[in-house]
Amino acid sequence: MKPKDKALLALTAVPPRWKTRWSRPLGRLLDHGIYNTTVLGKENVPQHGPVVFAANHLSYLDGPVMVGASSRYMHVMVRHDMFKGFLGWVLRSSGQIPVNRNGDRGALQYAKAILDRNDCIGILPEGTRGSGDASAMNSGVAWLALNSGAAVVPVAILGTRLPGEHRDKIPAPRRNLHVVFGEPLLITREPGVSGRVSMDRATEQIRQRLAAHISASQAVTGQELPADDHLSSKHKGQ
Repeated sequence: MKPKDKALLALTAVPPRWKTRWSRPLGRLLDHGIYNTTVLGKENVPQHGPVVFAANHLSYLDGPVMVGASSRYMHVMVRHDMFKGFLGWVLRSSGQIPVNRNGDRGALQYAKAILDRNDCIGILPEGTRGSGDASAMNSGVAWLALNSGAAVVPVAILGTRLPGEHRDKIPAPRRNLHVVFGEPLLITREPGVSGRVSMDRATEQIRQRLAAHISASQAVTGQELPADDHLSSKHKGQ
């Protein structure tokens, strides 16, 4: 097996809850020690039961920024080839989940087991860093919602990449960031509808809700999204 696939072998027992206990303090240090992060909509986060946090994806910082802003601990689904070196150790030690974006039912089953014990999953369903407007997304978040009964909380992350910035750029310290949690959405299967159609409809329902939430959050915060322009084009799929 290629070295980049080794992280996927670690998906055996579901990580213990304590593994996330130090990831949120680190996220808060990032949010409020290194950057100036405004958090809105915390009242929308259910305090009990399983939750899937579905956020837009602008930069490398989106996952940890969301972790630090949330009132609930979460295990975030992270691209498997990030699990290398020191960063890989941090991700594994804090209970994050390696996922192969080309299709990884094992990672989804693993995440479902976490939701089944009433814990939380964080996911960036656009799958790649882009303009962050949720114009497209993968079906993983819908699969988790349909098969676990978890509430889906849309999350708008703004400021981690600005118009004109390359998608690999890490923001300078003290930049103003915004994390806005939207109202939770419950997804249910439609009677008499096939599984594939239910999945497609659920994916589009979640996408529309997230896109609308991002647009509303832009209006509230005054923060623009970057254009997915030529500065990023050679990095498609990352």
